[in-house]
Parts: sequence; structure tokens; C-alpha cells
Amino acid sequence: MESDKEFQRSIQFILEREGGYVNHPNDPGGETKFGISKRAYPYINIKDLTIEQAKRIYYIDYWLRGASSLSWPLNLCYFDCSVNQGTSKARKFLADMEQSKKDWKYFLELRRENYLFLAEKNPKLQVFLKGWLNRINEVKKFIEEQAT
Repeated sequence: MESDKEFQRSIQFILEREGGYVNHPNDPGGETKFGISKRAYPYINIKDLTIEQAKRIYYIDYWLRGASSLSWPLNLCYFDCSVNQGTSKARKFLADMEQSKKDWKYFLELRRENYLFLAEKNPKLQVFLKGWLNRINEVKKFIEEQAT
């Protein structure tokens, strides 16, 4: 995990955006810490989760199950989507973009469209829309900064 430079670069981005303990009543993930949700990990005591435990979960359950097989910067886009929108959604977006030759910008656009759809479909999620769209912009900015 520590020797995987792509993971280290990507987890830096994730952890800068996924803060400490949160339990927002409108969040379908329920309790969340470092982006690890109670919904996805019902057997984990989310309040006591350490950053090292979160990194291990991210590496094994998210990075190695899809992102590691992709090249930079699509691997970050996929990884961040898996964390923020779920692994099944990330796989769906990747499958939907086969004809686009794995363009990371197109992947981000699929995410943006999905966020807009979710907020329109469920008004309780409107509270998260600005943050979700900011997240897309932050992914793009991070990738562009890494290129320089």
C-alpha cells in the first residue's frame, strides 16, 4: 500500500475531502468518517475508525477492485467516484464510456449528470448538490495541478 505511488497520490486527494465523523440526517450513507460509511460497513464502529484503518479499507475494497487497473488520471476519477458514489456506480460509468476511449473528463461529466439527476429526483439530497459539484471541480483541478 505504501509503495503504491498512484494510490498514495489518490488517497491524498480523498482524505483532504473526506473529513472526520459526520452523521447528516439526509445522507443515505448514515454515519461517515474519512468517507467510510456505516451503510457500506455496518460491522465497523465508525466513530472509532482510524485514518490507517480507513486507508486500508480504501486500498483493499476500492483501489485494488478497479482503480489500480486504470492509468492516471482515470484511476483517481474512478477511485473518487467509488468513494463518493459507490463502486457499482463507478463500474457503470466506466462501462458507459467504452466508446470514449476512457477519457477522464467524460467520466467526470457522467458523474456530474448523475449528481444533478439524484438531486432532482430526491429533494432531500439538494443540500449536498453544491458540494458534489465542487468535488467534480476539485478532481479536475487536482489532476491538472499534478500535470504541471
